Amino acid sequence: MYHQYLAAPEKFPKPWVQISADDDGVTSIYFVEQRSQSEHKNEHTEQCVKELEEYFNLRRKTFTVKLNPQGTEFQKKVWSHLRSIPFGERWSYKDLALKLGSVNYCRAVGMANSRNPISLIVPCHRVLGHDGKLVGYTGGLDIKDWLLAHEK
Repeated sequence: MYHQYLAAPEKFPKPWVQISADDDGVTSIYFVEQRSQSEHKNEHTEQCVKELEEYFNLRRKTFTVKLNPQGTEFQKKVWSHLRSIPFGERWSYKDLALKLGSVNYCRAVGMANSRNPISLIVPCHRVLGHDGKLVGYTGGLDIKDWLLAHEK
């Protein structure tokens, strides 16, 4: 496994972005309080750092870094649909469930969202409750709020 850290922007709720990858792509992105591992970089972590820096500086709205998240087939399908939510746009869990084929998928979509290992690039922060309220962000609602405000 490869690991690299990026210092988060000023006023971001956590000081570090931790990026992990294998030989096939980025496997996770988490927002963390401290650097807990030594860095061991590869081309995927380095490209990810570059693209995240561009995103935080408002020079990037979409990501091209290769991803390799681990999950069930349904989770991967949800995560793929999350990537189709445009920068600055917000969907509800119902919107996402309907894109996947049924309003009855709302709870399953929420569970898949909560297990998204690639925060930000797989933009689960763009999914809100049916009433437009901030709900269900594993990284914390303060981070979700920051990311949504950043994308306005």
